[in-house]
Amino acid sequence: MSIAGTETIGRARAAVRLGLATRDATLPVWAGVALLLVFLMVLPLASLVSTSLVDETGITLRKYVEVFTNAAFLKAIWNTIVVSFWVGIIAVAAGGSMAWLVTRTDLPLKRCVRALVMASFVTPPFLGAFAWTLLAGPNAGALNKLYRALTGSDGFLFNIFTLEGLIFVMALYSFPYVFSMIANVCELISSDLEDAAVILGASKVRTACTITLPLALPALLGGFIVAFLHSLSLFGAPAILGLPAGIHTITTQIWTFFQYPPRLDLAAAFSVPLLLATMALIALQKKILGRRGFSTVGGKGGQRRLVRLGWARVPAFLLVGGVLSLSIFLPYWILLKAAFSKAWAVPLDWDNFTLNNFKFVLFQYTDTQRAIFNTFKLGVLTATAGTLLATLVAYITNRNILRGARFLSFFALAPLVIPGIVLAVALFIVYTRPPIVLYGTVWILFVAYLTKEMPIGFSQAESTFKSIHPELEDASRIIGANRLTSLKDVTAPLARSGLIAAWCFIFIGVIRELSASILLFSPASKVVSVVIFDLKEEGLVGAISVLGIFLLLVSFAVILAVHWAAGRDLAGGRE
Repeated sequence: MSIAGTETIGRARAAVRLGLATRDATLPVWAGVALLLVFLMVLPLASLVSTSLVDETGITLRKYVEVFTNAAFLKAIWNTIVVSFWVGIIAVAAGGSMAWLVTRTDLPLKRCVRALVMASFVTPPFLGAFAWTLLAGPNAGALNKLYRALTGSDGFLFNIFTLEGLIFVMALYSFPYVFSMIANVCELISSDLEDAAVILGASKVRTACTITLPLALPALLGGFIVAFLHSLSLFGAPAILGLPAGIHTITTQIWTFFQYPPRLDLAAAFSVPLLLATMALIALQKKILGRRGFSTVGGKGGQRRLVRLGWARVPAFLLVGGVLSLSIFLPYWILLKAAFSKAWAVPLDWDNFTLNNFKFVLFQYTDTQRAIFNTFKLGVLTATAGTLLATLVAYITNRNILRGARFLSFFALAPLVIPGIVLAVALFIVYTRPPIVLYGTVWILFVAYLTKEMPIGFSQAESTFKSIHPELEDASRIIGANRLTSLKDVTAPLARSGLIAAWCFIFIGVIRELSASILLFSPASKVVSVVIFDLKEEGLVGAISVLGIFLLLVSFAVILAVHWAAGRDLAGGRE
């Protein structure tokens, strides 16, 4: 077909779509969805900035001056920077090495390793931190008791309630983010350059250091920033491990502003710099990952051959197993032991075995029953509403239904740069005063979760819609269907797998959320993560372990259900 003929057909198709768009009766629906999204994002952030800048005398920077001249507040900021930096370094070292071994070598049991990294990913960091208090507490920690039994020493080998312990635990639950990024990149790097280096006499280690590593450098830097940001926004791990040792981070410092008497103005002034720092790092990450000039990542022509590890195969597997033991096996083992023990610090034998912890949690402790109900209710409601809203917004942006539709992507992805506790401060300011008072109900948590999880649902839905050509919808609309009907009857069924995955990711994100919940809950709206945090203060180790196992089982059940219903492997993997 000639070029002129192709252009004519293109213009005809555009004219058809323009004609369909101008007579679409569902435009008010799309406009309402767009306004709802903008409202969800803009109102809290505007209130946050306003509260940090305005007091009874007018606009002032007094609160910022107070934040940045108080020695305790500056110490919290410094601790956050130190912890996040080392978490980023360790996460890149562990996640990058494991990603290379899994994707580019003949490491055994690679699908199993991927699945275990996924398990580490869905394990709430606050639950991992709690497990490590049982493993490496200086007095009764299981590893320290083993050390004393083996050496006869009266001291301890590990003390998890230190800055180093906090860095160690946060790195264990940040490295899966880096693993995911680096694994995706390594799977796209051609083996041609590596083969050339081997032919010229380079060893496998030198080839990896001089060829593969530089090619993956942008992703490594991006992974460092992601791990840094993840650490920056965590509340549970610093609260469980840092507060007993008097170590504050920015998130725990913001939490203290909500203790009596509450200081919302200082919380807002503390939150805005954290928000700006997060935005700057996200922009830097995008800039780094956008530099593709010195990389062959993304090429399709080259073949990818596995590096034979030879004698190093076993040591490499032991190294990977060691990392997974620290993040999965040891924490899960101590949680199971504590859940079935009368006294968690003594060996689990028949005399120490009990099911009373389960009976207490499920039938006797009223807070846990209500929290489980609230967690499920909020998880299902948020996942359903979030998937629906994300689907409609992604459809608007992907099909360019409204003028300026591309700007909706910015609002849908904006919560990525908002740490959970900062979002909670903003929502607390907005929804504890008229005209919309939601504080004291589960609905403020619903709004918080819906806002926080929107980027995940939107990204899943948008990437799915990009793979579905609009001509199928055009055909249905030509015979009389409107856009909503076309979406429901044509596009949504084709996007079923991606939308189910979006529902799954949102649900898991909701049931493991703590940083926003800890500021927004009320006695009637407690969720499981908040109850675990409260039980920690009461020292009810067995009950916490039962609830932790419950959260993990639900998360794994949802992942398996998605795998069964949508035929989608969330652990990834191409081998």
